[in-house]
Amino acid sequence: MPSAQHSVTVSRPVGEVFAFVADGENARRWRPGVLDVVRQSGEGLGAIYRQGVKGPGGRRIAADYEITAFEPDRRIAFRAIAGPVRPTGEYRFAQGAEGTTVSLALEATVTGWKRIVMGRAVQSTMESEVRNLESLRQILES
Repeated sequence: MPSAQHSVTVSRPVGEVFAFVADGENARRWRPGVLDVVRQSGEGLGAIYRQGVKGPGGRRIAADYEITAFEPDRRIAFRAIAGPVRPTGEYRFAQGAEGTTVSLALEATVTGWKRIVMGRAVQSTMESEVRNLESLRQILES
């Protein structure tokens, strides 16, 4: 099962970092694989975002997602509801002396022919996605 995780510490208060990440429409600012994203409905728990990400050859792939847990300043969990692979993920936030530690963990179940054809690409994409926390840190600290 493909999975990836990464953490960074951002020199900003937890409330600011959480609010920035919680607004899914900010994704294009720090996740280069996102082509477009818009909140379709809801806020917080149950919110649904329509999202397009870069696929093979740069073509758009639907990667819509739903917020499945929303604990202000602590945790945001989500699950993909569109696309060929539907990962789940979770951001965790913790205030510390040096700033806010943000962690992202992703995992996906890829079975059958998808595992054979797409397994390595899915793993690589997930590893790249969690490393985007480095870009988040740069944006929020600038």
